[in-house]
Amino acid sequence: MQKEEKLPAIKLTIFQYGIVGVMLVLIFGLWRLQVVGAQNYRALAEANRVRKVPILAPRGQLFDRDGRLLVDNYPSVSCFLVREQGHDYEADLPLIARGLHMTVDQIHGILRKYRADPKYEPLPLKQDITPDEQEFIEAHRDEMPELETVDEQRRLYPKDGFAAHLIGYVGEVSEDMLNDPRYAYYEPGDVVGRSGVEESYDALLRGQDGSRDVLVDSHGREVGKLGTEHSKAGQSLKLTIDLDIQRAAENAFGDRNGAVIAMDPHTGEILAMLSRPTFDPNAFSVRIGREDWNKLITDPNHPLLNKTIQAQLAPGSTFKIVMSLAGLEEGMAEDMKVDCTGGASFYGHFFACDKKHGVLNVQQAISRSCDTYFYTLAVKLGITKIAKWAHAVGLGQKTGVDLPDEASGVMPSEEWKMKTFHEKWYAGETVSVGIGQGAVAVTPMQLARALSGIASGGVFMRPHVVFPEELPQEYRTAMFDSFRGSGNVTFPIDPDNWETITDGMAGATDPHAGGTAFASHLENIDFAGKTGTAQVISHSAGTNKVSSVIAERPHAWFVGIAPRRNPDIVVAVLWEHGGWGSGSAHVAARVIEAFVNKQRRLNHNLATEKQEPVEVGAVWSDPENPGALGGRPVIAHATKDAPKESATDAIHAGHFFLQIPAGKGDALAAVVRQP
Repeated sequence: MQKEEKLPAIKLTIFQYGIVGVMLVLIFGLWRLQVVGAQNYRALAEANRVRKVPILAPRGQLFDRDGRLLVDNYPSVSCFLVREQGHDYEADLPLIARGLHMTVDQIHGILRKYRADPKYEPLPLKQDITPDEQEFIEAHRDEMPELETVDEQRRLYPKDGFAAHLIGYVGEVSEDMLNDPRYAYYEPGDVVGRSGVEESYDALLRGQDGSRDVLVDSHGREVGKLGTEHSKAGQSLKLTIDLDIQRAAENAFGDRNGAVIAMDPHTGEILAMLSRPTFDPNAFSVRIGREDWNKLITDPNHPLLNKTIQAQLAPGSTFKIVMSLAGLEEGMAEDMKVDCTGGASFYGHFFACDKKHGVLNVQQAISRSCDTYFYTLAVKLGITKIAKWAHAVGLGQKTGVDLPDEASGVMPSEEWKMKTFHEKWYAGETVSVGIGQGAVAVTPMQLARALSGIASGGVFMRPHVVFPEELPQEYRTAMFDSFRGSGNVTFPIDPDNWETITDGMAGATDPHAGGTAFASHLENIDFAGKTGTAQVISHSAGTNKVSSVIAERPHAWFVGIAPRRNPDIVVAVLWEHGGWGSGSAHVAARVIEAFVNKQRRLNHNLATEKQEPVEVGAVWSDPENPGALGGRPVIAHATKDAPKESATDAIHAGHFFLQIPAGKGDALAAVVRQP
């Protein structure tokens, strides 16, 4: 007899509850899909038939201070790959590569780069495609719906790298940048400013992208249009640079390596800025090739480095202006005279001078750039007082210019050496600092601001390349917070000391004072400055000679101002391995001459440019003394007392030469040439 087996009641109950639980989970999931997630899935379903095509905003244009266009945009078409059509685009890659003049490996590289991006985001396949490539895409629209074209505006920069480091360039946002909170609103493929004004003011220049919604069928083919959200162009900006002064600086500097900066000391407005060697920013408007990029970053002359704000080099004798300020303000140099016999010994070591200058005071020492004088002054002052005044004029700290990656330079002190090297400062190190050597390192921007501030009686302005009134108030405040530096500073300089220093700088360009830059003297222009020769090898090895090996030649500095007190322009020139600083003085002289002549033209004071007489033609009549001005009689007036043939009150014609003294356009001396 078979024994009937029964399921225990407790197990049956558990089984029944399990079935009920599973049913509840299924019912909850169905409710979540059809009720809670209805809107989301409706949107996803809509996306299957509606495609968003981006409308990229054109970047704002850039103008010079007079409203002349510097940077514009040009229309361009880019090709994107759409991956969400359910179409096997892998099989189309060989044909796509041929039509777009690419290789399959290049396309695979792009796919790998963006493999982590969502499927719904189009991938930038090729930028700035040619008309025949556009025709290829249109001809294969039905069989390759994964290809999409997007109209966009690309940057058009001045050719030959004109003002390239000031303007900067744009490029595709990198993966590292996307991880930076500053670029939180950017997406892969977006174009962003990568240097110069393009980077500093990217948020204003880039504008706001739009889009258009198009209907597509199940194969991804466009079958209709729904609507358009228009893009908003970026804000255009007026830069402080003057196209005429920039051009003068570019022409004067030529193909030398180094930097030139021209600035208005009254406002801090940058009038010209160049760095050499330069680069072509147009190469970055479309994605730059790996070979070209590697060439730029491996060039030993660093073409991508903005040397006006990033080159940190010893200032050489230009630092003597800071030394003079310190010595005079501390009461040590006013009556100090030094007999230069070609050098002097300090702390058991002989420090050479470039020549025997004889007995000099501080003003003469500035003009003739006597190292012996400033060795002696440095020992009297000590490193603490030197560092104090150097920091006061902004050396060893950023200026706050509104450009990215400004360097701060180095101004050594006892504290600096202990913090940096964990060593004490030795008195012998102060001697070299006195002539701008040793550990002192400055940028051309710092030097221009420092010396122009001293020549302005202690008024130091923050350099800037965009007019502040061009910026919204909140943005302006944020910019000042982002680019911190020495900014605007004023401290009084004793008028007597101010006069001594500026007269010494004027003597440097005066042929009669034996100045180091006398060959760059500008007639009828109050042109002052200071040369600097910064050795890259030992001083004794470079004394009175320029090495045949370019890399061993000193860096040639010059900072020029006009006029000598309260200047309207300052020009700092760095010629890398240029030899003597007098070579850079010629460049500064050409820039200052262009500036002064332009101002005279704008003020309708052409006469101040040259002293040569100006020839003019005229007619005149002087009945009382008809022959006084010479000339040729044109019309004779007959009277009852004199026949026409013998009349003396004729109208005469001829040429005048107007001799106009320089700077005195209203004081005209007429000199007549007989025809």
